[in-house]
Amino acid sequence: MRCLLLALPFALLPLAAAQAHDDHEHGSLGKHEHGVATLNVALEGSTLEIELQSPAMNIVGFEHAATSDAEKKTVAAARAVLEKPETLFSLPAAAGCSLSENEVRSPLFGNAEADHDHDHDEHADGDEHHHEHSDVDADYSFTCKQPGELKTLDLSAFYKQFPATQKINVQLIGPSGQQGVESTPANPRLSF
Repeated sequence: MRCLLLALPFALLPLAAAQAHDDHEHGSLGKHEHGVATLNVALEGSTLEIELQSPAMNIVGFEHAATSDAEKKTVAAARAVLEKPETLFSLPAAAGCSLSENEVRSPLFGNAEADHDHDHDEHADGDEHHHEHSDVDADYSFTCKQPGELKTLDLSAFYKQFPATQKINVQLIGPSGQQGVESTPANPRLSF
């Protein structure tokens, strides 16, 4: 599953360079930004791979280890939803896609390997962050019987499930080439 997604950054290098230039001008390069998630989508042959990266704040409403019973229930519920991507990413039924692999990781879920390095930028007032930046990462692989029918990916259910997500930066590789698009709750449909 990782082979296709590992190639994605190289294939999208021109888009990433343009985005980095824009981000640098706007001062947001490399920041962990609440309300914003990243989705990498690649369709090759009959395999559709989706990689989600999101601040935990967008998914569960906090980034610290769950301490209260309510927080623990919130984390467990979010993990259960993320482990069923068919309920988050609407694919055309005619494509006949079925989940073949999934992996959901976050320090909040007790996956120690998910606690990877983040940029700990300073606040505008010069004070350093004194809290953890926890992310939620998920990798999904689907096998599609009729990949030619896979023309759209609808993120409406994702936005409804995780309303703190205000924008998803999408890198998409499909039959018509590669593209970088921005999805919002008002514009949740992606076209391959």
